[in-house]
Amino acid sequence: MQSLEQWVSRDEDIMSGQTVFRGTRVPVAVLFDNLQDGRRMEEILEAYPTIPAEAAAAVLSYALRLVLEQTGEAQP
Repeated sequence: MQSLEQWVSRDEDIMSGQTVFRGTRVPVAVLFDNLQDGRRMEEILEAYPTIPAEAAAAVLSYALRLVLEQTGEAQP
C-alpha cells in the first residue's frame, strides 16, 4: 500500500488550499460528499476520471484508520 501523501496534496495556489487528489483539481471532499449522497464508487470514479481508484481506496482506508484510532478499536 502506498502512503496517503502519494495520492493527495495541498497547495494554497490550487483550489484555494483544499486537499486534492494529487495531480488533479478534484478536492478529496468530493469523494466523501458523493458517497454521502449514496453514489457508488464506480459512479464517482466514472464522473471524476482523473481520480485513480487506488487514490480513492487509500483515502478511504486512511479515514477508516482514523475512526478506529479515535474509538480505540483494533485495526483490521
